[in-house]
Amino acid sequence: MKNEADTATFGKKLADELRAGDVVGLIGDLGTGKTTLTKHIAEGLGITETITSPTFTIVNEFHSGRLPLFHFDAYRLEGESDAFEIGMEEYFDRGGVSIIEWADMVAEILPDDAKLIFMEYGSEEGERIYKCTF
Repeated sequence: MKNEADTATFGKKLADELRAGDVVGLIGDLGTGKTTLTKHIAEGLGITETITSPTFTIVNEFHSGRLPLFHFDAYRLEGESDAFEIGMEEYFDRGGVSIIEWADMVAEILPDDAKLIFMEYGSEEGERIYKCTF
C-alpha cells in the first residue's frame, strides 16, 4: 500500500468479501496500520460508529453494519489462556466478522481458515506492505 488511500481501497474491497464467521488476523509492529485497516474494513461493512483501538477494553463490538464487527486487540493478552478467559472463540460463532490486532499473540486459538495479514513498513514514507494468507 503506497498510502492510506490504497489502504482504504484494500479494506473496503476485503469487507465486500467478508462473510459471517470470518476471522481476520492482523500481525505487524506498532504503527504499521492495524487499526487504520480495521477502520476501512468497518467502513466497507457499513459500520457507522467510530473505530478506535480496543487496547484497554480488549474487544469492541459494532452492530451498525451489514454484519456485526468484533474488534480485538490481543497485545495485552498473555496467550491462549487469556483469550479463552475473555471468550474470544465464542465471538467467532456469533454471526459477525472478528478482526484481531496482534493475532500472533493468540495464534493457537485462531480457526484454520482465519485470514491473516502480515503488515510491514515499506521503503517509502507512509508505505506499508501486506502479505496475505488468502
